[in-house]
Amino acid sequence: MDLTYTGDDLAFRDQVRAFIEAELPADLRHKVDNHLRLQKDDYVRWHRILARQGWAAPGWPREYGGPGWTPVQRHIFDEECARAGTPPVLPFGVNMVAPVIMAFGSQAQKDYYLPRILSCEDWWCQGYSEPGAGSDLASLKTTAVLARDDDGDHYVVNGQKTWTTLAQYADMIFCLVRTDPGVRKQEGISFLLIDMHAPGVTVRPIIMLDEDHEVNEVFFDNVRVPVSNLVGQENKGWTYAKYLLGHERTGIAAVGRSKRELARLKVLARREQKDGRPLLLDPLFAAKVADLEIELMALEMTVLRVLADAHKAPGPEASVLKVRGTEIQQRLSALMVEAAGPLALPFDAAYLDGAREHSAIDDDFAAPLLPHYFNVRKTSIYGGSNEIQRNIIAQMILGL
Repeated sequence: MDLTYTGDDLAFRDQVRAFIEAELPADLRHKVDNHLRLQKDDYVRWHRILARQGWAAPGWPREYGGPGWTPVQRHIFDEECARAGTPPVLPFGVNMVAPVIMAFGSQAQKDYYLPRILSCEDWWCQGYSEPGAGSDLASLKTTAVLARDDDGDHYVVNGQKTWTTLAQYADMIFCLVRTDPGVRKQEGISFLLIDMHAPGVTVRPIIMLDEDHEVNEVFFDNVRVPVSNLVGQENKGWTYAKYLLGHERTGIAAVGRSKRELARLKVLARREQKDGRPLLLDPLFAAKVADLEIELMALEMTVLRVLADAHKAPGPEASVLKVRGTEIQQRLSALMVEAAGPLALPFDAAYLDGAREHSAIDDDFAAPLLPHYFNVRKTSIYGGSNEIQRNIIAQMILGL
């Protein structure tokens, strides 16, 4: 494939770059560039700025309100957003449940939910993992039992989901539930859309090592869900889940963000000294940076190859992107901590939360690096652990 940008591609890049430069609020750029914590309003503000431009859902076709961009245009857009330090458009609605609704949902579901996702009127979260069903997702135990009363047919949902990212803000959750316990575990699962404000839904925070409230437990206690909120066919949810995970794993590669972090690593390594010279000139450290940059370039080429095959949903090759992308993110964060040395050690929650303008150690660059390092440890776990992805690669790509 030809990976050289055409004149039209370069003109599109300039258009995107000019838009971001004009519209990205300075406080949001500052937070992203410095690994400071983003709040709900930060995400929503940027999403709605993009929505007014028609760019909130780069991968959506025009018929559903998307821009109808080519794979190369989507890649350029992601690159420019990452380069400029924009908040991410959260994937749960735009990139995860929306493609499932488009492919398998009813017309009523498309008409109702897709515009609300596009406008960020609904905040979505993902109800997959459970205490006993993480990477072995098919072992999930949350049940949905079909019932009927004077108000019509509905499911009664009972169970628990865990590690539910930003569920404290969510209006809706797309949920895998067991609707037939008497068949092979992958065959008895359905895909439900559940109102997070419904009676019987409880959200409890899980506070992480860096004292951030990013993930949650979600409990369902006799929650009524209309039958109309079933996506596709009952007991076909595993098929839809795999379709969704392909989209999630492609996005987890995060090439653009890693390129931004690589540039920041180089700035840091030029600033820090070893034996009176910039750390980036140290042969051993420079070799680590060069090796990582080569890996990132190879990943970017692989992402472009996957995106170019736009006539089909991501397949097992998405597992390759997930493994390599998350490993690169983790190595980048580790090298940044290594470069900062002792300056990365103090923990300053007030600075991370924006309660203090500058860090207590008077080094705003280094202060967030260790919390970021610990947070990035999770990337090789969510979306299906990298060990599971290697099994998929071995079976479905290598035929082992």
